[in-house]
Amino acid sequence: MTKKNVVKKVAKLDVNKFAALIEMAISEDLGRGDMTSELFIKDQTIATANIVSREEIVLCGIDIVAEIFKKFDPELKLRPYAKDGQRIHVGGKIAKVQGPLCSMLTAERVSLNFLQRLSGISTTTYKFVSAVTGTKAKIYDTRKTTPGWRLLEKYAVRCGGGYNHRLGLYDGIMIKDNHLAQLGKNFAPKLTKIIQEARKVKGVKFVAVEVDHVDDQLNYVLHIPGIDIVLLDNMGQWQLKHAVDMRNNMKKDGNMPLLEASGNINLNNVSAVANCGIDRIAVGAITHSAISVDIGLDR
Repeated sequence: MTKKNVVKKVAKLDVNKFAALIEMAISEDLGRGDMTSELFIKDQTIATANIVSREEIVLCGIDIVAEIFKKFDPELKLRPYAKDGQRIHVGGKIAKVQGPLCSMLTAERVSLNFLQRLSGISTTTYKFVSAVTGTKAKIYDTRKTTPGWRLLEKYAVRCGGGYNHRLGLYDGIMIKDNHLAQLGKNFAPKLTKIIQEARKVKGVKFVAVEVDHVDDQLNYVLHIPGIDIVLLDNMGQWQLKHAVDMRNNMKKDGNMPLLEASGNINLNNVSAVANCGIDRIAVGAITHSAISVDIGLDR
């Protein structure tokens, strides 16, 4: 494995955090047992198989797969050929599995479900990251994740070269349009006081404010100290460029929040958005619309 093939080095996944999720997935699929394999395999036949990618992917979830095989049968041994965050070409071998054939076939689908889904997210993320190469923009995920899978899916985003937004409602303060609506038209004085309170809350990574209009809202928000990120929601390119200019012109005042674009961003327009000078781009599609990649277990 070369550094060139590694999209992003990520901290090793703690599979113990997902024990309950793995157990649920196994129980859901196994039920009373693998009736088909038990009919065909009457002995302890030992077999070897390879987990192979059938398309260009960025790998994610290999440690989860190892844990799943172990849960099904401790005699199943998985030898990885690649690590999470590594690019795999068509036909590339991801890992070798050896052990009782009946157990291997029983564990196959649950293992591949995790591997295909997570690698789909990391691969999709990588495509977005590649599309903004050469700009200063970074690709971020959102909270649009599969219930129960959030930590895994956000890990997959990191494997694809992306970055994580807040994990939940608890670790970041994000004042959205519906919050601002509660403050009324003359929201600036009230918002200033709320931001002051927000800065005192322990355990939050950032304070962000979402705006829908450049001149009607952004002009006021940029003058409020203590805001880390301003979210520019569903804005066209000329609005994004205008917002960047407004922010940059305030440099002399020392109030320089990061600008984040979000809303209706896809692979066709993400490069253009990044070239507007935006710092961050939030893309819900890298989790909620990622397509599982094609990976198989070949004997």
